[in-house]
Amino acid sequence: MSVDNTSSNRAADYDAGVRVVLPYYDCISDEIIRFVRAYDPAPRAWLDTGCGTGFLATKILESFAPLRLVLADPSEGMLRIATEKTASHEVDYRNRDTSSLPFGDGSFDVITAVQSHHYMDADGRARATRRCFDMLREGGLFITTENTRPPDAETTGIMREYWKQHQIRSGKTPEQAEKHMNRFDSEYFPITTEQHLKLYADVGFRVRDVFWKSYIQVGFYCVK
Repeated sequence: MSVDNTSSNRAADYDAGVRVVLPYYDCISDEIIRFVRAYDPAPRAWLDTGCGTGFLATKILESFAPLRLVLADPSEGMLRIATEKTASHEVDYRNRDTSSLPFGDGSFDVITAVQSHHYMDADGRARATRRCFDMLREGGLFITTENTRPPDAETTGIMREYWKQHQIRSGKTPEQAEKHMNRFDSEYFPITTEQHLKLYADVGFRVRDVFWKSYIQVGFYCVK
């Protein structure tokens, strides 16, 4: 079965399959909404890059009334589903990856990138992060969640087994779960939490920290 995006599920199956893969998937979006509300209760312009099927976008529209919401994803299949979910709202859709988005410096109050940058190599991740930095206004908020790399081989093995057992409990066979574990360093390319924070500092964010963690999924926030 060919996959029409970088995740392990086809776009049409993503919403059903992602909860088997990611522990607390719904919590990721819920915590992002809560964090943004605490930092900026009324963002006027929001970019969700790597928007996937629009799950976070629906929560943005339910929770805020941004004058401008842009949803961007390089997968046509993902963006098509996101478009269907948000069709009753004024939304700007862009079938592009983060680095090629055409918006000017300071265009957005909030930029989110959920479980998307870890599919990039080091150069691609750096370019995407710099592009997010440039598109934010001064004081703007960047939030990203990523699969991260544990600090050494032993902890990686422990966390892989922990995550694999979640997938088996959620319905995967042991063979399917092990196949998903083998995507690590072959289909997505995680870096450590410390490397993330260094990248955000190098790009120029004056504030950067962790606000959420589950298994190897980590939520980072940065302020320009």
